[in-house]
Amino acid sequence: QVQLVESGGGLVQAGGSLRLSCAASGRTFSNYGMGWFRQTPGKERECVAAISRGGSGTFYPDVVKGRFTISRDNAKNTVYLQMNSLKPEDTAVYYCAATSSTLSTRKYEYSYWGQGTQVTVSS
Repeated sequence: QVQLVESGGGLVQAGGSLRLSCAASGRTFSNYGMGWFRQTPGKERECVAAISRGGSGTFYPDVVKGRFTISRDNAKNTVYLQMNSLKPEDTAVYYCAATSSTLSTRKYEYSYWGQGTQVTVSS
């Protein structure tokens, strides 16, 4: 089992920044690819960033590319999501998740999920 706890969400004005953190415990953190997903009511949960086990590989969809940066510190068992130039449409609950795959954007490949943290961007 892997336990994931997100933090860092909140309310920010458009154009601002937030940094989300996800602390992992349980099994060996570096054995898992990690991802950040977001979801709004009535919509599918979507991947906004993914990072490989060692951190050398990353993925971003076009909607966040150039604004969001995922990183991980395997010594601290933590994955981060730096979000800059935030837009109202970034408002969502953000989840971190762990996959046994090296790097994945498919939510069904993620076995472990955090409880989510709310990000609200005001216009």
